[in-house]
Amino acid sequence: MATEGAPPEFKLSLDSTAIAEGPEGIGESPFDFTAAPEAMEYPAELGDDPAIALRRTLGMFATGVTVITTSAHDQVHGMTANAFMSASLNPPLVLISIDRRAKMCNLLHEGDRYGVSILGEHQTEMSDRFAGRADDGVPQPAFEIVRETPLVEGALAHFVARVDRTYYAGDHSLFLGHVEYARHNEGAPLLYHGGRYERLGTDAQVVPELPEGLLPPLLAAGEQCSFADGDAIVRRGEVGDQLFVILSGNVTLQRPGHPDKHLEAGSYFGEVGALSGESRVSDAIAVGEVSCVAVGSDALKSVLAGSPDASWEMLGSLAQRVREA
Repeated sequence: MATEGAPPEFKLSLDSTAIAEGPEGIGESPFDFTAAPEAMEYPAELGDDPAIALRRTLGMFATGVTVITTSAHDQVHGMTANAFMSASLNPPLVLISIDRRAKMCNLLHEGDRYGVSILGEHQTEMSDRFAGRADDGVPQPAFEIVRETPLVEGALAHFVARVDRTYYAGDHSLFLGHVEYARHNEGAPLLYHGGRYERLGTDAQVVPELPEGLLPPLLAAGEQCSFADGDAIVRRGEVGDQLFVILSGNVTLQRPGHPDKHLEAGSYFGEVGALSGESRVSDAIAVGEVSCVAVGSDALKSVLAGSPDASWEMLGSLAQRVREA
């Protein structure tokens, strides 16, 4: 049964009524015993709480993001989870790990079905909704029903599995499922690493304008960010404290009295403001979905200082831009 402090979940009825009560029993086991624990060793800089230290360390393992769903009494119940794995190809088995305080844990029994929807990189809002962090105005999720099991529409991949075995695992329960349905769509996955969402990026997309020697350290020093069609990445008059490298998509630079300039994947902008601290002179508007790496001023200057030859190449590129302007 869910208790105070249980992880947030998203509950939705097919008729917009949340589940009122779920069956009891999962997690109750005659084998609930553990050996005498040994204290976990970890460096002092990770703090005083070993559970937090372990969570932060486990967070270095990059995972996909899934929504686990099931149906009870014609109502949909779902939760965001990244503890999902393939267990076997023959027979086809998958495994999910659920906090024993979560209501989902009480809803799943041997013989029941659960759905796994692997989210695509465009579905961060969907992940937040099923984790109980939805912002106001975010559209309600849509489901398709396969083998009496709800699956999130638009996901990158879908599985329906029937619970074959359940296992006690400390503060979690493991649900081994026999896969009855599987399919996938084209696209890139939503990733989770270090406590935040991440997306796939390839160096092949960002070669044209940046000197080869600057590309790896700039990507390593920056933070990846995404923008929807029409979003303002930067606004004219803002303090220029970041250089942006376009990983995918297109950006239009708009400056009064000048023709619009269109930049593609592999280009960069904002370098003058990032180096000088001067205000932006153009608006940068996303055309379609855009993924960038934003590199702060201090990080940019450090990268340039560590790669003098590549910095001269970049200076030549900037000079050419000035001549064209």
